[in-house]
This record gives sequence, C-alpha cells and structure tokens, in this order.
Amino acid sequence: MGQDLDKARFSEAEFVQFGERLHEQLAVLRELLDKPGFGEGPVTIGAELELFLVDEAGRPLPRNAEVRAALDDPRVVLELGRYNLEVNLTPLPLAGPSFERLGAEIQETLRKVDAAVEGGGALPIGILPTLNTEDFTADAISDENRYEALSRGIRRLRLEPFLVKIDDLELSVQNVILESANTSWQVHLRTPPDRFARLFNAAQLAIGPVLAVCGNSPLFLGRTLWEETRIALFEEAADDRDVERLYRKDGRVTFGSDWVHEGAYEIFERYVNDYDPVVPDLSDDGAPGDVPQLRLHQGTIWQWNRPVFDPADGGHLRIEMRALPAGPSHADMTANTAFLLGLTLAQAERDLTGYRFAEAYQNFYRAAMHGLDAKLSWPGKDGEFNAADLVLSLLPESRAALLAAGVAAKDVDDAFDIIEQRTRLGRTGAVWQRETLEAFGGDRERLVRRYRELALSGLPVHMWP
Repeated sequence: MGQDLDKARFSEAEFVQFGERLHEQLAVLRELLDKPGFGEGPVTIGAELELFLVDEAGRPLPRNAEVRAALDDPRVVLELGRYNLEVNLTPLPLAGPSFERLGAEIQETLRKVDAAVEGGGALPIGILPTLNTEDFTADAISDENRYEALSRGIRRLRLEPFLVKIDDLELSVQNVILESANTSWQVHLRTPPDRFARLFNAAQLAIGPVLAVCGNSPLFLGRTLWEETRIALFEEAADDRDVERLYRKDGRVTFGSDWVHEGAYEIFERYVNDYDPVVPDLSDDGAPGDVPQLRLHQGTIWQWNRPVFDPADGGHLRIEMRALPAGPSHADMTANTAFLLGLTLAQAERDLTGYRFAEAYQNFYRAAMHGLDAKLSWPGKDGEFNAADLVLSLLPESRAALLAAGVAAKDVDDAFDIIEQRTRLGRTGAVWQRETLEAFGGDRERLVRRYRELALSGLPVHMWP
C-alpha cells in the first residue's frame, strides 16, 4: 500500500480477477522461496516512522500533502489521515553501529519534518491526545486513490458501522478513518527462508515483554485507557468481519492464532484463502520474480508481525514488526528496536512449539493493557511474573544475541541502558503522559506542546521532567 493507484473504484469483475491472480501468484511465490540461494545475504534492518502533524496549539493539523510537497524527500509519504505522515528510513546492516546510525536518521528526519510544518510541527506518539470525534470524518482521509480505494474496499465487505469498545469507551464510525488515530514505529528484519519460522515465532513471543516497556498510547478522546490503547483501537477500527464473516477467527488486524510451522508461505497462503481482496488493482504486471498483487493484498492485512516479500535484488523475505508505538524520542525508538531485535534473535535459538501459543497471545494483550504492571509468563519459567522483573531478566540474553550478530558493543550498551533505566524507574511514555496530564489539570493541548518539545530534544522519556 506504499504507492498510489491509478483509480479508486473497481468493478466486481476486477475483484474476481484479482482473487484468481492471487492464487496464481501463490504458486509463483512457492517456486521463488524454494529456489536455491533465494534471499541469502547479510542481515539488514529497516524501519517506518509514522508521525502526527499538529498546529501551534497542539491540535491535529490536516496538511500532510502540503508538508510532503515542501519537504520534497522521497522517504516521506502520505498516511491515511491528513494529519499523518510516514517516513521510510534507510535500510542498513544489523552488524556494526546500526542503532547509532538508525537513531541519527530518526532525529534528522523528525526535525526536518517538524521544521516544514508552517504554523505547527510534528511529533512521534502512539495516539495524539488532542484528537476529538470531529477529526474522524470522511474529509480527514488523505486525498490519494489508494486510501479512497481502501475505504471503499473494506466498506464493501463490512456494511455495518465499525464499533470500538475499549473499557468504558464506545464509538461507532462509518469508515476506516479511525486507523489514522494510531501511529507506529515499524521495524523490518531481513530473514532467510529457512530461518523464517523460528524468527517469526520468536518475534511473536518477544513482543509481549517488549511492548510492556514501550507503552506510549494511554489517552484517546479524553479518556485514560490502556497503556497501549493503539493495539485495541487499530484492531477494532479495521475489523471487516460483519455478520457474514464471523466464521473467520482473525480480524484484518491480528496477533494471529498459532505458531508458524513451515515458513512464510503458509502465512501468505492463509492471507489469500482467509481474507477477501480489498484493493483489486491489476495495473502492475510485475517483473519476472515478482508477485505484485500478492504484495498489495498482504499490505491490506495488518498482522502485528507479518511477512514481507520484496522482489528487489533477486528477492528476499522480511519480518515486519508492527506493534511498537511511535515515540517518545529517537533514543527511545532506537532502544526499543534493539531490545525487540535482540530478544527475537535470542528466542529463535529455542524450540517454542512446546510453549502454548495462547500464552504468547495473552502476554501481548496483557502488556498492551497494563504495561510494566502486567503479569506475563515465559517458556521454561513456572508461573507468572511482573513484566518489569521479566524484562530485566531478559536483557542479558538479548544483549548477547545482538553482540553475536555483530552489533557494536557501545551501540548495544547505550540502547539497553535506556531500557533498563526506563524499567527500573517505571517511566514509559504512557506513564509520563498520564502523570503530566494530571499535573496540567487535564489540559491536553498543553500536554502535546510539552511532549513535542521534549521529543525533539532527543532525551529518552525516563529523563523527561
């Protein structure tokens, strides 16, 4: 879904033809994945940073097209909401000073986007606290064919309104605009096909404790909800299952319901068999060794960890880790990335099939709800543990895994010091937002202005006053 489309409306015949093309390309993908040497190469990482644009008061500013035009930077693309932008960071090798380089580019692009916003600025935050219900109209959707097509495609499947119920919040909307309330920090890890299942399962396990220490989305529509309210909001705001699709276990935004047993192909196959097409664009025929419609289709299914097939340079696989929130600062996002990748690499060395998937699933949602106060389980450990204690116990093996992968020792130490201090002090972005909102007497605009100032400073959130 990263490129715009030639049109926004499609016929029923195009939906049928697109479905047929998906099954054809599944066979092509299987041949590619089975090809000797496919996807071999150095381990690389990449990331996408989603941002909110705000005015001088701290309210959402619907001017993403104007800001992108002023920037003239190919890394910057429009997101669903007119008050959102996305920055696609430069892929780089995992070995070496990778996190230092990643953090520097986050800060450079964040400051660059912020400076391009006339009468306001930009900030990385899971959910913007100043959003109100009037910000979620059809007019708030970015003016690109791909977003109109996405909205129409999901409304074709779900005729009922989208219902959001999180704690005491109940909300009903007619389109997918609520997706724009969520901004993420999405991490990519290049993965050889023969290691995909182990690494993907390890990422599913790792995200629970990592998310517990990364919460940054506690506020929505004036309510204090989950530490990572974004998880529940995104799942319900894009759920295409109406009365005719209740048979399907997973929504379009999902953690999943089982371990991967064979490899990436089984996930792509499930996406084709279980999910109706939403954007049936047939204009891209693709080059040899590409599956353009299959890639477009998987871009409309937002599993918190999902496979990515990239045809570039002979083709390769990546795991896209989508569950982390944007922000608070470049230092925090860099540290979160290091912990997530280190813990994933460490857990990929163990056989997880004896650990019940339901427990990894439960860890994820408990972490989203309760953050560092969540009760989590872990393979090889009896009982449940306070998330903060579990995080601290997992840092040594995560650190060792990054060092074994060739990451510079100073890089690892700097990142893990942030995670350790944030955990010991209990000072996540979510905690800072809740406490500061109370100190400001409930003034959400003042909260956003202060958050932006501190985020641009680059200080990790556990050091924010």
